Amino acid sequence: MVLAVPSCRTCYLARPPRLGFIIRPPHQLLSLLLGPRLRILRLSILCAQPRPRSMAISSSSWDLPLVAVCQVTSTPDKQQNFKTCAELVREAARLGACLAFLPEAFDFIGRDPEETLRLSEPLGGKLLGEYTQLARECGLWLSLGGFHERGQDWEQTQKIYNCHVILNNTGSVVATYRKTHLCDVEIPGQGPMCESNSTIPGPSLEPPVSTPAGKIGLAICYDMRFPELSLALVQAGAEILTYPSAFGSVTGPAHWEVLLRARAIETQCYVVAAAQCGRHHEKRASYGHSMVVDPWGTVVARCSEGPGLCLARIDLNYLRQLRQHLPVFQHRRPDLYGSLGHPLS
Repeated sequence: MVLAVPSCRTCYLARPPRLGFIIRPPHQLLSLLLGPRLRILRLSILCAQPRPRSMAISSSSWDLPLVAVCQVTSTPDKQQNFKTCAELVREAARLGACLAFLPEAFDFIGRDPEETLRLSEPLGGKLLGEYTQLARECGLWLSLGGFHERGQDWEQTQKIYNCHVILNNTGSVVATYRKTHLCDVEIPGQGPMCESNSTIPGPSLEPPVSTPAGKIGLAICYDMRFPELSLALVQAGAEILTYPSAFGSVTGPAHWEVLLRARAIETQCYVVAAAQCGRHHEKRASYGHSMVVDPWGTVVARCSEGPGLCLARIDLNYLRQLRQHLPVFQHRRPDLYGSLGHPLS
Protein backbone atom coordinates (compact mmCIF):
# COMPACT_ATOMS: atom_id res chain seq x y z
CA MET A 1 0.00 0.00 0.00
CA VAL A 2 0.99 3.61 -0.50
CA LEU A 3 -0.21 6.67 1.38
CA ALA A 4 -3.00 7.83 -0.89
CA VAL A 5 -4.86 11.01 -1.75
CA PRO A 6 -8.36 11.23 -3.26
CA SER A 7 -8.49 10.31 -6.98
CA CYS A 8 -4.81 9.40 -7.05
CA ARG A 9 -2.68 6.51 -5.82
CA THR A 10 0.45 8.36 -4.72
CA CYS A 11 1.38 11.79 -3.51
CA TYR A 12 4.91 13.15 -3.29
CA LEU A 13 5.84 16.33 -1.51
CA ALA A 14 9.24 17.85 -2.11
CA ARG A 15 11.36 18.64 0.92
CA PRO A 16 14.75 20.37 0.96
CA PRO A 17 17.14 18.89 -1.63
CA ARG A 18 18.89 16.49 0.71
CA LEU A 19 15.66 14.60 1.35
CA GLY A 20 14.13 14.36 -2.11
CA PHE A 21 10.45 13.42 -2.26
CA ILE A 22 8.67 12.21 0.86
CA ILE A 23 5.29 10.50 0.76
CA ARG A 24 2.92 12.17 3.20
CA PRO A 25 -0.61 11.44 4.42
CA PRO A 26 -3.07 13.84 2.77
CA HIS A 27 -4.08 15.51 6.05
CA GLN A 28 -0.47 16.68 6.46
CA LEU A 29 -0.10 18.26 3.03
CA LEU A 30 -1.60 21.64 3.85
CA SER A 31 0.35 22.05 7.07
CA LEU A 32 3.56 21.12 5.27
CA LEU A 33 2.89 23.52 2.43
CA LEU A 34 2.31 26.31 4.94
CA GLY A 35 5.11 25.30 7.33
CA PRO A 36 7.39 28.28 7.98
CA ARG A 37 10.64 26.32 7.83
CA LEU A 38 9.89 24.22 4.74
CA ARG A 39 11.27 25.30 1.41
CA ILE A 40 8.72 24.18 -1.19
CA LEU A 41 10.33 22.94 -4.40
CA ARG A 42 7.30 21.52 -6.19
CA LEU A 43 4.31 19.26 -5.64
CA SER A 44 4.26 16.25 -7.95
CA ILE A 45 1.40 13.77 -8.29
CA LEU A 46 1.88 10.31 -9.77
CA CYS A 47 -1.42 8.88 -10.99
CA ALA A 48 -0.99 5.15 -11.48
CA GLN A 49 -3.46 2.52 -12.59
CA PRO A 50 -5.73 1.61 -9.66
CA ARG A 51 -5.83 -1.80 -8.06
CA PRO A 52 -8.74 -4.09 -8.92
CA ARG A 53 -11.81 -2.76 -7.12
CA SER A 54 -12.22 -5.93 -5.04
CA MET A 55 -8.73 -5.50 -3.61
CA ALA A 56 -8.79 -1.76 -2.90
CA ILE A 57 -7.35 -0.86 0.50
CA SER A 58 -8.56 1.98 2.70
CA SER A 59 -6.23 4.97 2.81
CA SER A 60 -6.80 5.15 6.56
CA SER A 61 -4.59 2.11 7.23
CA TRP A 62 -1.67 4.12 8.64
CA ASP A 63 -0.76 1.25 10.98
CA LEU A 64 0.80 -0.77 8.13
CA PRO A 65 4.61 -1.06 8.30
CA LEU A 66 6.41 1.89 6.75
CA VAL A 67 9.71 1.43 4.89
CA ALA A 68 12.20 4.07 3.74
CA VAL A 69 14.23 3.80 0.55
CA CYS A 70 17.42 5.88 0.57
CA GLN A 71 19.17 7.26 -2.50
CA VAL A 72 22.77 8.48 -2.23
CA THR A 73 25.81 9.43 -4.32
CA SER A 74 28.70 7.46 -2.84
CA THR A 75 32.28 8.59 -3.45
CA PRO A 76 35.64 7.15 -2.36
CA ASP A 77 35.25 9.14 0.91
CA LYS A 78 33.90 6.51 3.32
CA GLN A 79 33.31 8.81 6.27
CA GLN A 80 31.43 11.38 4.23
CA ASN A 81 29.32 8.57 2.76
CA PHE A 82 28.49 7.34 6.26
CA LYS A 83 27.53 10.83 7.34
CA THR A 84 25.12 11.15 4.39
CA CYS A 85 23.59 7.71 4.93
CA ALA A 86 23.25 8.24 8.68
CA GLU A 87 21.39 11.51 8.11
CA LEU A 88 18.87 9.73 5.87
CA VAL A 89 18.48 6.82 8.28
CA ARG A 90 17.80 9.21 11.17
CA GLU A 91 15.21 11.02 9.04
CA ALA A 92 13.59 7.68 8.19
CA ALA A 93 13.37 6.84 11.87
CA ARG A 94 11.91 10.26 12.66
CA LEU A 95 9.22 9.73 10.03
CA GLY A 96 8.24 6.39 11.57
CA ALA A 97 9.86 3.83 9.27
CA CYS A 98 10.59 0.40 10.71
CA LEU A 99 13.20 -0.44 8.08
CA ALA A 100 15.51 1.65 5.89
CA PHE A 101 17.07 0.39 2.66
CA LEU A 102 20.48 1.65 1.49
CA PRO A 103 21.81 1.02 -2.04
CA GLU A 104 24.63 -1.10 -3.36
CA ALA A 105 28.04 0.39 -2.55
CA PHE A 106 26.58 2.54 0.23
CA ASP A 107 30.03 2.37 1.84
CA PHE A 108 32.01 3.78 -1.12
CA ILE A 109 32.52 3.68 -4.88
CA GLY A 110 36.20 3.50 -5.81
CA ARG A 111 37.86 4.83 -8.94
CA ASP A 112 39.45 1.50 -9.90
CA PRO A 113 39.81 -2.08 -8.62
CA GLU A 114 42.95 -1.20 -6.68
CA GLU A 115 41.22 1.55 -4.69
CA THR A 116 38.19 -0.68 -4.19
CA LEU A 117 40.32 -3.42 -2.66
CA ARG A 118 42.29 -0.96 -0.53
CA LEU A 119 39.13 0.61 0.96
CA SER A 120 37.34 -2.69 1.64
CA GLU A 121 36.82 -4.00 5.19
CA PRO A 122 35.73 -7.20 6.93
CA LEU A 123 32.21 -7.41 8.33
CA GLY A 124 33.69 -7.00 11.79
CA GLY A 125 35.47 -3.77 10.84
CA LYS A 126 35.00 -0.15 11.87
CA LEU A 127 32.36 0.83 9.31
CA LEU A 128 29.90 -1.97 10.05
CA GLY A 129 30.42 -1.16 13.71
CA GLU A 130 29.21 2.38 13.03
CA TYR A 131 26.11 1.07 11.25
CA THR A 132 25.46 -1.33 14.11
CA GLN A 133 25.48 1.62 16.49
CA LEU A 134 23.26 3.63 14.11
CA ALA A 135 20.63 0.87 13.93
CA ARG A 136 20.63 0.61 17.71
CA GLU A 137 20.45 4.39 18.16
CA CYS A 138 17.54 4.78 15.71
CA GLY A 139 15.74 1.59 16.72
CA LEU A 140 15.07 0.45 13.17
CA TRP A 141 16.20 -2.31 10.84
CA LEU A 142 18.74 -1.58 8.09
CA SER A 143 19.23 -3.18 4.69
CA LEU A 144 22.85 -2.39 3.82
CA GLY A 145 22.62 -3.12 0.16
CA GLY A 146 26.14 -3.89 -0.96
CA PHE A 147 29.17 -3.81 1.35
CA HIS A 148 32.69 -4.33 -0.03
CA GLU A 149 33.55 -7.25 2.23
CA ARG A 150 36.93 -8.78 2.90
CA GLY A 151 35.89 -12.35 3.56
CA GLN A 152 37.70 -15.08 5.44
CA ASP A 153 39.55 -15.97 2.22
CA TRP A 154 40.96 -12.44 1.77
CA GLU A 155 44.57 -13.44 2.49
CA GLN A 156 44.45 -16.18 -0.15
CA THR A 157 42.40 -14.49 -2.88
CA GLN A 158 43.03 -10.76 -2.41
CA LYS A 159 39.48 -10.33 -3.68
CA ILE A 160 36.28 -9.28 -1.93
CA TYR A 161 32.55 -10.04 -1.86
CA ASN A 162 29.68 -7.70 -2.65
CA CYS A 163 27.72 -8.41 0.52
CA HIS A 164 24.14 -7.40 1.36
CA VAL A 165 23.79 -7.17 5.16
CA ILE A 166 20.58 -6.97 7.19
CA LEU A 167 20.82 -5.47 10.69
CA ASN A 168 17.96 -5.62 13.16
CA ASN A 169 16.93 -2.76 15.44
CA THR A 170 19.48 -3.79 18.08
CA GLY A 171 22.31 -3.72 15.54
CA SER A 172 22.73 -7.48 15.22
CA VAL A 173 23.51 -9.02 11.81
CA VAL A 174 20.54 -11.27 10.98
CA ALA A 175 21.33 -12.07 7.33
CA THR A 176 24.10 -11.75 4.76
CA TYR A 177 23.92 -12.42 1.03
CA ARG A 178 26.93 -12.29 -1.29
CA LYS A 179 26.11 -11.20 -4.83
CA THR A 180 25.98 -14.23 -7.10
CA HIS A 181 25.80 -12.57 -10.56
CA LEU A 182 28.75 -10.26 -11.21
CA CYS A 183 28.40 -7.41 -13.66
CA ASP A 184 31.02 -7.95 -16.37
CA VAL A 185 29.61 -5.94 -19.27
CA GLU A 186 30.57 -3.48 -22.00
CA ILE A 187 27.72 -1.10 -22.79
CA PRO A 188 28.40 1.45 -25.56
CA GLY A 189 28.21 4.93 -24.10
CA GLN A 190 28.42 3.74 -20.51
CA GLY A 191 31.95 2.35 -20.32
CA PRO A 192 33.09 -1.17 -19.47
CA MET A 193 32.53 -2.72 -16.07
CA CYS A 194 34.27 -5.85 -14.87
CA GLU A 195 33.17 -6.54 -11.32
CA SER A 196 35.06 -9.84 -11.27
CA ASN A 197 38.37 -7.97 -11.38
CA SER A 198 37.98 -7.35 -7.65
CA THR A 199 35.01 -9.46 -6.55
CA ILE A 200 34.23 -13.14 -6.03
CA PRO A 201 30.70 -14.37 -6.80
CA GLY A 202 28.75 -15.56 -3.78
CA PRO A 203 28.30 -19.33 -3.41
CA SER A 204 24.57 -19.47 -2.63
CA LEU A 205 21.23 -17.75 -2.26
CA GLU A 206 19.96 -16.97 1.22
CA PRO A 207 16.52 -17.87 2.58
CA PRO A 208 14.17 -14.88 3.05
CA VAL A 209 14.62 -13.12 6.39
CA SER A 210 11.68 -12.13 8.61
CA THR A 211 11.52 -8.39 9.35
CA PRO A 212 8.84 -6.05 10.76
CA ALA A 213 7.83 -5.25 7.16
CA GLY A 214 7.62 -8.87 5.94
CA LYS A 215 9.86 -11.67 4.68
CA ILE A 216 12.63 -10.16 2.56
CA GLY A 217 14.47 -11.99 -0.22
CA LEU A 218 17.96 -10.57 -0.72
CA ALA A 219 19.57 -9.75 -4.06
CA ILE A 220 21.86 -7.03 -5.45
CA CYS A 221 21.61 -4.96 -8.66
CA TYR A 222 22.63 -7.17 -11.64
CA ASP A 223 20.80 -10.08 -9.96
CA MET A 224 17.52 -8.52 -11.11
CA ARG A 225 18.25 -9.63 -14.68
CA PHE A 226 17.91 -13.26 -13.61
CA PRO A 227 14.25 -14.09 -12.86
CA GLU A 228 15.22 -17.56 -11.66
CA LEU A 229 16.68 -15.97 -8.53
CA SER A 230 13.51 -14.04 -7.69
CA LEU A 231 11.31 -17.08 -8.36
CA ALA A 232 13.47 -19.20 -6.06
CA LEU A 233 13.19 -16.58 -3.32
CA VAL A 234 9.40 -16.27 -3.55
CA GLN A 235 8.99 -20.03 -3.52
CA ALA A 236 11.03 -19.98 -0.31
CA GLY A 237 8.52 -17.55 1.21
CA ALA A 238 9.65 -14.04 0.19
CA GLU A 239 7.05 -11.25 0.33
CA ILE A 240 9.46 -8.42 -0.45
CA LEU A 241 12.32 -8.58 -2.94
CA THR A 242 15.04 -5.99 -2.65
CA TYR A 243 17.50 -4.96 -5.35
CA PRO A 244 19.92 -2.35 -3.99
CA SER A 245 21.70 -1.04 -7.06
CA ALA A 246 24.12 1.26 -8.83
CA PHE A 247 22.62 1.19 -12.34
CA GLY A 248 24.41 2.99 -15.15
CA SER A 249 23.17 6.00 -17.09
CA VAL A 250 22.54 4.02 -20.30
CA THR A 251 20.94 0.83 -18.96
CA GLY A 252 19.00 2.77 -16.31
CA PRO A 253 16.52 4.62 -18.57
CA ALA A 254 16.05 1.52 -20.73
CA HIS A 255 15.79 -1.30 -18.20
CA TRP A 256 15.57 -0.16 -14.56
CA GLU A 257 11.83 0.35 -14.05
CA VAL A 258 10.86 -2.34 -16.56
CA LEU A 259 12.89 -5.02 -14.79
CA LEU A 260 11.73 -4.03 -11.31
CA ARG A 261 8.07 -4.05 -12.31
CA ALA A 262 8.50 -7.37 -14.09
CA ARG A 263 10.04 -8.96 -11.00
CA ALA A 264 7.13 -7.65 -8.90
CA ILE A 265 4.45 -8.91 -11.28
CA GLU A 266 5.87 -12.36 -11.87
CA THR A 267 6.53 -13.03 -8.16
CA GLN A 268 3.55 -11.08 -6.75
CA CYS A 269 5.95 -9.49 -4.26
CA TYR A 270 6.72 -5.96 -3.22
CA VAL A 271 9.99 -4.87 -4.82
CA VAL A 272 12.19 -2.33 -3.05
CA ALA A 273 15.11 -0.84 -4.98
CA ALA A 274 17.43 1.67 -3.32
CA ALA A 275 19.78 3.19 -5.88
CA GLN A 276 22.93 5.19 -6.31
CA CYS A 277 22.51 8.46 -8.22
CA GLY A 278 24.62 11.16 -9.82
CA ARG A 279 28.37 11.40 -10.42
CA HIS A 280 30.56 9.50 -7.96
CA HIS A 281 33.89 10.63 -9.45
CA GLU A 282 35.34 11.38 -12.86
CA LYS A 283 34.97 7.76 -14.03
CA ARG A 284 31.47 6.81 -12.96
CA ALA A 285 27.88 8.00 -12.64
CA SER A 286 24.62 6.25 -11.67
CA TYR A 287 21.00 6.54 -12.81
CA GLY A 288 19.14 6.83 -9.48
CA HIS A 289 15.31 6.61 -9.50
CA SER A 290 15.01 4.53 -6.33
CA MET A 291 11.52 3.08 -6.07
CA VAL A 292 9.04 0.70 -4.48
CA VAL A 293 6.78 -1.44 -6.68
CA ASP A 294 3.72 -3.23 -5.32
CA PRO A 295 2.71 -6.82 -6.27
CA TRP A 296 0.35 -5.51 -8.96
CA GLY A 297 3.35 -3.89 -10.70
CA THR A 298 2.50 -0.30 -9.76
CA VAL A 299 5.30 2.07 -8.78
CA VAL A 300 4.01 3.31 -5.43
CA ALA A 301 6.99 5.42 -4.38
CA ARG A 302 10.03 6.86 -6.08
CA CYS A 303 12.81 9.29 -5.24
CA SER A 304 13.39 12.58 -6.98
CA GLU A 305 16.70 13.45 -8.58
CA GLY A 306 19.66 13.57 -6.24
CA PRO A 307 20.21 12.15 -2.77
CA GLY A 308 17.08 11.68 -0.67
CA LEU A 309 14.50 9.15 0.43
CA CYS A 310 10.97 8.00 -0.27
CA LEU A 311 8.51 6.10 1.91
CA ALA A 312 5.93 3.40 1.27
CA ARG A 313 3.67 1.19 3.38
CA ILE A 314 3.80 -2.59 2.92
CA ASP A 315 0.36 -4.19 2.82
CA LEU A 316 0.77 -7.96 3.14
CA ASN A 317 -3.00 -8.52 3.23
CA TYR A 318 -3.21 -7.00 -0.23
CA LEU A 319 -0.34 -9.24 -1.37
CA ARG A 320 -2.15 -12.36 -0.09
CA GLN A 321 -5.41 -11.29 -1.71
CA LEU A 322 -3.67 -10.81 -5.03
CA ARG A 323 -2.01 -14.21 -4.84
CA GLN A 324 -5.39 -15.76 -4.05
CA HIS A 325 -7.18 -14.07 -6.95
CA LEU A 326 -4.32 -14.68 -9.42
CA PRO A 327 -2.75 -17.99 -8.29
CA VAL A 328 0.07 -18.18 -10.83
CA PHE A 329 2.30 -20.36 -8.68
CA GLN A 330 -0.42 -23.02 -8.58
CA HIS A 331 -0.53 -22.92 -12.37
CA ARG A 332 3.17 -23.48 -13.01
CA ARG A 333 4.06 -26.50 -15.18
CA PRO A 334 7.38 -27.93 -13.99
CA ASP A 335 6.49 -31.10 -15.91
CA LEU A 336 7.02 -29.06 -19.10
CA TYR A 337 9.90 -26.72 -18.28
CA GLY A 338 11.46 -28.11 -15.11
CA SER A 339 11.76 -26.72 -11.63
CA LEU A 340 14.16 -24.18 -10.19
CA GLY A 341 16.46 -26.79 -8.70
CA HIS A 342 17.04 -27.52 -5.06
CA PRO A 343 14.82 -25.62 -2.58
CA LEU A 344 16.55 -23.02 -0.43
CA SER A 345 17.42 -24.35 3.00
